[in-house]
Amino acid sequence: MRILLLGKNGQVGTELQVHLMELGEVIALDRNGSEQYCGDLANLSGLRETIASIKPDVIVNAAAYTAVDKAESDQDLANLINNDAVAVLAQEAKKLDALLVHYSTDYVFNGTGDSPWLETDQTAPLNYYGQTKLVGEQAIQASGCKYLIFRTSWVYGKQGNNFAKTMLKLAKERDSLSIIDDQIGAPTSAELIAGVTVTAIQKSLANESLLGIYHLSPTGFCSWFEYACYVIELARTLGVELQVNDIKGIPSSEYKTAAIRPLNSRLNTNKLQQNFQLSLPHWKIGVEQLVKGL
Repeated sequence: MRILLLGKNGQVGTELQVHLMELGEVIALDRNGSEQYCGDLANLSGLRETIASIKPDVIVNAAAYTAVDKAESDQDLANLINNDAVAVLAQEAKKLDALLVHYSTDYVFNGTGDSPWLETDQTAPLNYYGQTKLVGEQAIQASGCKYLIFRTSWVYGKQGNNFAKTMLKLAKERDSLSIIDDQIGAPTSAELIAGVTVTAIQKSLANESLLGIYHLSPTGFCSWFEYACYVIELARTLGVELQVNDIKGIPSSEYKTAAIRPLNSRLNTNKLQQNFQLSLPHWKIGVEQLVKGL
């Protein structure tokens, strides 16, 4: 099996480079591409040429425009990468009868209520980033290609910056922290996403009735405040010296951002667990591994 991985150096892409090798030959590209191939999602003609040349059996797109606040003002680029480029990937996958694996977000929903979102629930993004991710999903569905779309939330990985690393840095520098306590979701590790992706590719290629949209996150939910408290308490038990002695929960209304964030980022993963016979871990397990690794 020949697999084209885009976004190889991102949080999810880094893990996928390792996990996808279980399935076959992996050609992994970042936005800089290689001497031979283009991996830049802003270069649509280059993407088409690359896919036509590689002729992959599976295309895994771990690249995206993810600067949520910046997307409000940088709309053309956000749409180019999250929508136009995704449409190209889907069209080329259709031509080759290849499987397209793509990652989306809970931001396609409006964040109301407190029930975990089902794959079939009405979408209504609150911000431009969420809009681009939704139309990207729709472009894949409209193409007629074989696809797996994984909506996930609060992604973190060993690579690059993430919330846990930021909290530990601030906890070493400051006496007090104020953290949002009315946005609820599940911190999702890139390692979990990559592992589930490999299982889903294997099973859905053997049984195409399993193709479609899935919600992918660990079990359990928390607020950003609870997440921060867990990370800091864990670091202390591991002997890390921290300066912080006061952590306060605040509403989203007290922390202004360019893009509105959903309050309810809970995802219902029953479909994923049942269709692929998976037992997902609690969110604290992955976060504990991350903090110990740091």
